[in-house]
Amino acid sequence: MRPVCATGFSLVEVLIAIVVLALGIVGGAAMQLTALQTRHQSLLLSQAMHMAAGMADSMRANAPAMRAAGGANPYLGWRYDALADPDPAPPSPLCLGAGACASAELAEFDLYELKRQVSEALPAGRAVICRDSNPFQGGHLRWQCQGDAAAPVVIKVGWRAKNPDGRPLLDDDGDFAPGVALPVGALQ
Repeated sequence: MRPVCATGFSLVEVLIAIVVLALGIVGGAAMQLTALQTRHQSLLLSQAMHMAAGMADSMRANAPAMRAAGGANPYLGWRYDALADPDPAPPSPLCLGAGACASAELAEFDLYELKRQVSEALPAGRAVICRDSNPFQGGHLRWQCQGDAAAPVVIKVGWRAKNPDGRPLLDDDGDFAPGVALPVGALQ
């Protein structure tokens, strides 16, 4: 007589199947978390680019009035750090209507609006407007500006990003790198 073979799965086979399934679920969850982090960084980068482009447009629109007034460019050399000034105070004249403000007052209002946007939309955001002929030093954006008079005006916007393990994401100088550096074009 032949021995009867038992059909079905052994306990070892079931445990191996459960381990393989668990590894797949953990891998899928890790992939989903990475996708969420990437989406968030993309959103911040998009917002920073939108802010820089809006400020560049405001500066270009106000440039003829500044040249006509004969004053220096009030935008240049401006720096903002949301950690140091988390709740920016509005300027005394709110330039909301057409022709409501002089050129310098309009520049002050534009800078206030950029401060407000950076503090509200970016985690511990920063912004700098300066002259810089090489914002990409060593292949990476830097906050420092060269500042020579022939250099183009650049708007740098960024935030304090973190590594996946929660540590601050720092550049080679030990500082947070800007997310965006947008040249404005021909300004005085």
